[in-house]
Amino acid sequence: MAASCFHALGLRKSKSKSLPNPSSSRPQFNSDMDSMERKRFDSLDSWSMILESENVETWEVSKEDQEEWTADLSQLFIGNKFASGAHSRIYRGIYKQRAVAVKMVRIPNQREETRTLLEQQFKSEVALLSRLFHPNIVQFIAACKKPPVYCIITEYMSQGTLRMYLNKKEPYSLSTETILRLALDISRGMEYLHSQGVIHRDLKSNNLLLNDDMRVKVADFGTSCLETQCQETKGNKGTYRWMAPEMIKEKPCTRKVDVYSFGIVLWELTTALLPFQGMTPVQAAFAVAEKNERPPMPASCQPALAHLIKRCWAANPSKRPDFSDIVSALEKYDECAKEGLPLTHHSGLVSRNVIIERLKGCVSMSSSSVPVHA
Repeated sequence: MAASCFHALGLRKSKSKSLPNPSSSRPQFNSDMDSMERKRFDSLDSWSMILESENVETWEVSKEDQEEWTADLSQLFIGNKFASGAHSRIYRGIYKQRAVAVKMVRIPNQREETRTLLEQQFKSEVALLSRLFHPNIVQFIAACKKPPVYCIITEYMSQGTLRMYLNKKEPYSLSTETILRLALDISRGMEYLHSQGVIHRDLKSNNLLLNDDMRVKVADFGTSCLETQCQETKGNKGTYRWMAPEMIKEKPCTRKVDVYSFGIVLWELTTALLPFQGMTPVQAAFAVAEKNERPPMPASCQPALAHLIKRCWAANPSKRPDFSDIVSALEKYDECAKEGLPLTHHSGLVSRNVIIERLKGCVSMSSSSVPVHA
């Protein structure tokens, strides 16, 4: 039955003519080549080389390239495309009789810098995903790499992204109970992620997926990094509307960049609106980094939630709470909501750094000659 809806994954040699060498052409040819590459990328023929049912054996992985996560491509069936990015397409699929999502990344041959970046992102995403196990993190299943196309297979999340869900809602229409349930799923996933020493760096509603039970899972780890290695990467890696000011300014970033992004997502849950609507991404980035602006807080927002949002998107990263504190606060709010009680500010939101600063003040008042180190 699956074969009638899905195509077995195979590979054949491309018969298309190779593009001319850009170094031997006029300067404007670079833009023409980019346009041609995009057209080839989007064309059916471009993708038919990996979607045909013949010659599956030609994509078998050599033993030296095989990893424990390497997919058995004879067990993979590809269905319809349901999402796309600049260099990727995401398809529904069946892998070993299980519904999956198949993210295919096409590695361009003409741009060495882009090729290197995409290959590194694939390697990083697989390395991180394959070691993460949590009910609020999208489950990694398998992957394969065979230039020019790499693929990552994960569990299929039937209800799409949180952004898609919010787009269908009227502004300010989500109940407090729904906001708290979704926010708890996200914050628990992020608490786990940080406990594993991983910074997401692109937390946003488009990277949060919903399953049949309307539970949220954090996804898309292409720009994530281990906290110990994040300083080695250059440039800002996230998405401007959700990006912390220190990332926009390309300053050293910590796990607190994810807390900032969570504050924006929590604002989205309370409003169902797109942050900085009416601005371009660059305008939003300038407003955040240079003018310290944030999306307008709605009057209808619960004061306790508004307090939490403002703490999360504080300009100073040290004043943002940790996800363990956020989970604790949201659980307290959730208990209040279930009991029909008003939400109250949670004392756990006072961050460890703030406590240390207060202790410093206390000690300095009692003895100015005793140095204190955080």
